[in-house]
Amino acid sequence: MSSLKRVITLLILLVLFVGVVAFLLENQQAVALQFLGWAAPELPVSVFVVLALLIGMIVGPLMAWVARARRKTLV
Repeated sequence: MSSLKRVITLLILLVLFVGVVAFLLENQQAVALQFLGWAAPELPVSVFVVLALLIGMIVGPLMAWVARARRKTLV
């Protein structure tokens, strides 16, 4: 049963990897973002999307951890 789990996990990771590569290859159009007077250099759209995803993957768990820590101190 362990080998079946391993094969399924590898297949899911392979599909995810192929999807990410396809996304990166299809979004090569260069854009420049401007926000509150700050201008980013022209980079492919995929770079900005992947950066936003990575930042969200870091900030989300951190916020959950802080909320859980606050709840523990109140109890």
